[in-house]
Amino acid sequence: PGASGRGSSGVGLTASLGHDPETGERRLEAGAAVLADRGVLCIDEFDKMSPGDRVAIHEVMEQQTVTLSKAGVHASLNARCAILAAANPVYGQYDLDARPQDNVGLYSLSV
Repeated sequence: PGASGRGSSGVGLTASLGHDPETGERRLEAGAAVLADRGVLCIDEFDKMSPGDRVAIHEVMEQQTVTLSKAGVHASLNARCAILAAANPVYGQYDLDARPQDNVGLYSLSV
């Protein structure tokens, strides 16, 4: 599975709780990381994601799970995947003399 940083939310990358339109019952909806279990999750335009949405995938990277606790539903879903994220250079061209985090403007991440 793959996702675009521009249009992805933390919920879309992990999991959410939705309602079945036919029965009205609650159901778990797997996000891209859960769908990529035992595979690779590719995220394009990672630099365009909001910091809050980037934080949502920390559990996936650290624990290889997605934990959901909402409206009385508690679930832990496997997300054993490698994450490959691509980001665009800040000034449109990669500077070989600069550090990677300076090139893409992502200073809060461990690179």
